Amino acid sequence: MATITIYTDGSALGNPGPGGYGIVLISGPHRKELSQGFRLTTNNRMELMAVCVALEMLKFPGSEVTVCSDSKYVVDAVEKGWVFGWEKKGFAGKKNPDLWMRFLKVYRLHRVRFVWVKGHAETVENNRCDALAVAAAGSACLAEDTGYRPE
Repeated sequence: MATITIYTDGSALGNPGPGGYGIVLISGPHRKELSQGFRLTTNNRMELMAVCVALEMLKFPGSEVTVCSDSKYVVDAVEKGWVFGWEKKGFAGKKNPDLWMRFLKVYRLHRVRFVWVKGHAETVENNRCDALAVAAAGSACLAEDTGYRPE
């Protein structure tokens, strides 16, 4: 089975404000782009939601996946193991517990590694994800981010 490469990005026009995510999934010759916008959310929620949605799109458990993201929030939480400590403590005092629980559920179905990429740089697919996220955030038909909780 080929490695699946996923590029993700999230954006909020205001923080909080309207937001969106963009995803590019690549597996061999296959490519799929996804995006969605939300009325009221945050940048970090969109970054994390993009990863959740992308992993949920995978059809075969046990897939070998590389997630490329410009979000230190997401990449460091997983690669440095912070999210597993947060989980043990019931996500007490942490933001976005709904999305972190959603992430862990699907993350554990696959063999996932994260690669941080510099945002707004020369990574073509990351730039495409950013364009998808910004366009989704600015669309006329925005969904409700039901997990967003104002502080």
